[in-house]
Amino acid sequence: MRIAVLDDDPSQTDLVCQVLTASGHVCHPFQSGKEILGQLRRENYDMLILDWQVLDLSGPEVLQWVREKLPPELPVLFMTSRSGEDDIVAGLAAGADDYMIKPIRRGELVARVQALLRRAYPIQNASEQITFGNYVFETRSARLSLANVQIEITQKEFDLALLFFRNLGRPLSRAYILEAVWSRDIDIPSRTMDTHVSRVRTKLQLRPEKGFRLAPVYSYGYRLEQLSD
Repeated sequence: MRIAVLDDDPSQTDLVCQVLTASGHVCHPFQSGKEILGQLRRENYDMLILDWQVLDLSGPEVLQWVREKLPPELPVLFMTSRSGEDDIVAGLAAGADDYMIKPIRRGELVARVQALLRRAYPIQNASEQITFGNYVFETRSARLSLANVQIEITQKEFDLALLFFRNLGRPLSRAYILEAVWSRDIDIPSRTMDTHVSRVRTKLQLRPEKGFRLAPVYSYGYRLEQLSD
């Protein structure tokens, strides 16, 4: 998962990102509220971890913008050095899903992050078989079928197709797709992604007459849309 972390203390963002990266996530650190808001306007993230006291913009101010502008299911964990009940209640009332009190403990951080992600994206933690209409994804074997007919598909094409269906209707930036599908191999040529998208579109018959449109979003990335009848 792609997680953005806000804390004006670099040692804290380093620690959190070290723990998250070791747990298999992609971590993006930010040291100012204005910086993270600027990036949130351009990029998608699967989760946010916010320090409650940042010099330029407070955690509540960032969170207010997030809850007004971004999908409601986006999980937000806030970190605070204040353990008073009133502070914690205020944070949760502002729209945070959970909280941690500094100093951060590695095991607790992993457990809370995983719990929030499971709750926010249950379909991504469900059984080995995931169904979207006539499409059936078998995650363990990377098998994909359409109307009970198996589609010949590579692992990367499978991962890419599943990413689009899990984010149906949501524009995905090229950076997001790159990290989600190619992970550590982030120096792939730009054309490689476009070629894979084209193959997925063709193999899965993602055309308007079939009820779907997999289209580029200009200067951003791609979006899979389900068309109404």
